[in-house]
Parts: sequence; structure tokens; C-alpha cells
Amino acid sequence: MRDGYNASTLAQTNEGHFQDRSAALSAKDLCGLFLPITTPFHKDESLDLGGLRANIRRWNETGISGYVVMGSTGERVHLDEAEYVQVIESARREVPTNLAFIVGAGQESTRATIAETRRAAAAGADAVLVITPHFYRGAITPRILIRHYQEIADAAPVPLVLYSMPDLTGVKIEPQTIAMLSSHPNIIGIKDSSADIENLGQTLKLVRDRREISDDQDFAVLTGNGTVLFEALAAGVDGAILAVGCVATDLCSAILNAMYSEDRSSAQELQQHLTPLARAITRTYGIGGLKAALEIIGYTGGAVRAPLQAASDEALIEIRDYLSAAQAAQSELSTRQTV
Repeated sequence: MRDGYNASTLAQTNEGHFQDRSAALSAKDLCGLFLPITTPFHKDESLDLGGLRANIRRWNETGISGYVVMGSTGERVHLDEAEYVQVIESARREVPTNLAFIVGAGQESTRATIAETRRAAAAGADAVLVITPHFYRGAITPRILIRHYQEIADAAPVPLVLYSMPDLTGVKIEPQTIAMLSSHPNIIGIKDSSADIENLGQTLKLVRDRREISDDQDFAVLTGNGTVLFEALAAGVDGAILAVGCVATDLCSAILNAMYSEDRSSAQELQQHLTPLARAITRTYGIGGLKAALEIIGYTGGAVRAPLQAASDEALIEIRDYLSAAQAAQSELSTRQTV
């Protein structure tokens, strides 16, 4: 776990245009809370880029460490190539250069994924989050994954973050595979979206052991599952990329800060209020639920693209209750800390 993360309000002013970073994104930048943001659509399912930009301008003031656009939360699989670039370029213009700007990528072939990482980089990505191929999942062995990611990393003009999302893909990047890939100079981390804490602990141990033996560059391990944020931080992850963070940014940041300050009891208490909300807007109600939650708190959620469906009236009631409980928990903690 890294030291020094502070979710204070950003002081830097966004001037509305992309400026090159003075240095490439590194593993040391992958600390804190990152938001895998949604892609808003109008009722006719066309892109709502104005809503996207307005959301980012608000999130810029919340003390986060950066963004992931065009990940699974961003409905990448529902966008064509022109829309993909359009969203990246539009988002990039609103993100200050002191925040990491990571773009989701990953097609079924290595060749197509390399092409996509180059498009993402040309559109302004600081790094790419590359999901596993999965259509021919029976053929996706650890050896195949190592070769796949190494070839992409060799060709990519920006650093790579591995993305293991077995609930969606049916393919898990095993700890031994992650440890092998962690030695590549252009692979700087992994987002593990499983809730398998034992597996996560094994990954952390193998990555650190390999680093000590080979003196390799740093490599960050991040959780992508809000239901186990406390447990993942206790295991030693560096940060988190959380869909629930889009609607409970302060609560997620409070858990991170409590753990970085070694206040485990506060972090564990806050996690009890985060878990039901995280489960509702990821596993139970999915992207439709997350977009509904965004609308409830005053952001642009917008429509989802079919075959995904909007949250039902019953779901909205439940989501409102979970949001209220999460906000109340954060307010109570803040009051205690100021007394």
C-alpha cells in the first residue's frame, strides 16, 4: 500500500485542452481512487458528449487520482470505432494533466488490440487498460495470455494496465501470469475486478517476490471491486478503480484514506455501507443501475444502449436507499472527525 494519498480538492484549473505530460504514466501514479466512468447517451442512444464533459468537470473537484474511459463501465462494446475515438477526445479535453487518463482497450485478436491501443494513445490516453480476449476462452491459456500482452506492450506507445474481469469474460489472469508480465517495462499494473481476496494476496506476494529477485520496475495492483475494497486494501493493493466510486466518491476516498492512515476500524465500518451500494450498481442492476444512481445525485446518467435496460422503478427505490445510507455514513464519520 502506498503512502501519501490525499483526497483533497484539486487546486489545478482545467483549461479545457490536452497538454502532454512531462513524463509517461508510471506505476507510482496508480495510487488512490480512479473512476471508470460511464458513457452518457440521449434517449435515442446517441452520444451525449455534453453530459460526459459536465460529469468530468464535477468529478475533477472530488480529489480523485484519475479516470478510466471506455472500460466495461463505459459500454465500450456498444460503441463503434469512430464513437470510441470521439468519446476519448471529448473526455481528454476536460481532464487536467495532473489526473491520470486511462483508456479501455482490448479486441479479440492481438493485432486488433495493438491497433486499438494506438488509436487510444493518439486520442490522448496516458495509458491503456487492456481486457483479456475471451471469445475463444478455451484456447486462452496462461502461455497465450503472456504472449498476447507482451506483444501489445512491445507495440503500444503508452503504458499498459492488465485487466482481469472474469465475471464478464470467463477468463482470469492467474497470479503467476501477472507476476511474469510485471517484469515487462511497459506493463505498469493490473486491475483485478474479482472478489477473490486469496487470489489477490497471492498476486501481491508473487509480484513483490519477483521485484526483489530481479530488481524490476514498480508494478501496481489495483482492485476493481467495490464490495471488497477494505479487504483488498488490507491485503496490500495500491489503489482502486471502482464503478461505485462514480456515485460514492467521498465514501470510497474515505475508506482509502482511513486505510492509508492505518485506521482500520473506520475503514471497515464505512465498507459496510459501501458494499450494498456497490453490489446493487454492479452485479444486481448493472450499468442501468449505475446510470440511474448518477441521475439521482445530479450527474448525467443518461440512457443505456440495448440490449441493456434502464433500472426499474423498484430498482430506483432500492438504489436511493443505498445512496442515502452511504451518504449518511460518510457525513457521520466527517462529523466525528471534526469534533
